[in-house]
Amino acid sequence: MNGATTQETLRLGTRGSKLALWQAGWVKSLLEEHHPGVSVELVRIKTKGDKILEVPLAKVGGKGLFVKEIEEAMLRGDIDLAVHSMKDVPAELLDGLTIGAVTRREDCRDALVSRSGLMLDELPAGASIGTSSLRRSAQLLHRRPDLRIVPLRGNVDTRLRKLDSGEMDAVMLAAAGLKRLGLAERITQLLSFDLCLPAIGQGAIGIEIRSDDAGTHAIVGFLNDRPTALAVAAERALLRVLAGGCQVPIAAHAELAGVRLMLDALVCSLDGERRVRERAEGIDEEAEAIGTGLGERLLAAGAGEILEEIIDL
Repeated sequence: MNGATTQETLRLGTRGSKLALWQAGWVKSLLEEHHPGVSVELVRIKTKGDKILEVPLAKVGGKGLFVKEIEEAMLRGDIDLAVHSMKDVPAELLDGLTIGAVTRREDCRDALVSRSGLMLDELPAGASIGTSSLRRSAQLLHRRPDLRIVPLRGNVDTRLRKLDSGEMDAVMLAAAGLKRLGLAERITQLLSFDLCLPAIGQGAIGIEIRSDDAGTHAIVGFLNDRPTALAVAAERALLRVLAGGCQVPIAAHAELAGVRLMLDALVCSLDGERRVRERAEGIDEEAEAIGTGLGERLLAAGAGEILEEIIDL
């Protein structure tokens, strides 16, 4: 479908943070440009994750905190579609909803922003790093067990402001968010995948719609980037096997090279001491099977015991 012929208004649900609004506004502009007969209205929805800012995500429910209220609004018919950071989307969607498109991935690496301009291995012993992610903190501690991890919630601006005020020596953020907000110059170091594997879906934007809404599906379909969608499908299939979310340190990165899909994943203990890391590859059409198989391999290699210990805490 290239261009809607009749005027239609779509209500797009989004969180109210600066980054969420940037992502929603970007999708809105692409939809209206591609479909001159379509008008997109942004509907801000406050999620539980936006309201509870003083408690680590792992203690209040993890990924679903940032999408539940938006998904419920869609099922009620209050909105027609939603734009999410795919790393915030639970492995299992609510019945009646589907991902209609996954846009081309931005840089999915983690970024270190330090006040001193020092890179990770240059920070002094005992340096404090702010992050709300167990995945990031576990991998940081695996590399630098001397570091002091400071729980850090809030939007990108809030986190950078706390860094600049001297509350910590450095913070860890997604490179994609910093780049989308025009803050790439704040990045001190982009961490390699060997050093820190990203979150499932990191850097990718998903457009969620109702499963039975064929009209909206046709409108958003052009936004789907097949390589990104396949990579994210593999990562999310692995996540479903491991039954994980923000509460556990699970990381993965899938990438296409021609028709081959490579998937690298790990599960790590909270202190970073124990970790299980495995790789798998196969043809792109088997993306979900690759993710499922690698998840099962991780469990067989000891990831299950690590996850059980964390969940029981």
